Amino acid sequence: MCAEVERAPEGREGSFVKHGCDHIFFIGFLGAGKSTLARNLGDMFHRPFVDTDRLVERRCGRSIARIFREEGEASFRKRETAALRSLKSEQSLLVSCGGGIVETPENIDLMHAMGTVVYLEGDFSDSLRQIRSIAARPDFKSRAHAARLFDHRRPLYVGAADLTLDIRGKTFEDVSYLCAEMLLERGLI
Repeated sequence: MCAEVERAPEGREGSFVKHGCDHIFFIGFLGAGKSTLARNLGDMFHRPFVDTDRLVERRCGRSIARIFREEGEASFRKRETAALRSLKSEQSLLVSCGGGIVETPENIDLMHAMGTVVYLEGDFSDSLRQIRSIAARPDFKSRAHAARLFDHRRPLYVGAADLTLDIRGKTFEDVSYLCAEMLLERGLI
């Protein structure tokens, strides 16, 4: 396990001190705003942020769409797990996770071992409005396929989440401030 948790010193009852990884992982469907949120919170709190999809692309020198096309989803998922595992040596990251990261149970275990998982819960229609380039989303084959994927993944997100933030009807700025408040209240950021 990446982190150890212990009670805080005398006089700080109710607090915990976490040693090692203390990442915050943002999960949710395509277009939920995970990358925007990680970047906004990173700017607000001077914490580094990373995107698991970008990590995979940099390591492979290819786009996710190309990896899916040339190697298939199973190969991409293995690469995604390796990228996630590589974060064990880091501290205090804000991590935007690809929409399908919850498809691999090991990924959920890794995220819990390294920090806190925040689910950005929205509606399917909200996700569709936010997706700028469908071509860059290899698991978005059609609107009907994406709707089935949304229904399939929703319980996986709920099950993986330590915290859930309802993003329906909120701007990216609103979501950033609400998430910051939620994390501050819990001493996570």
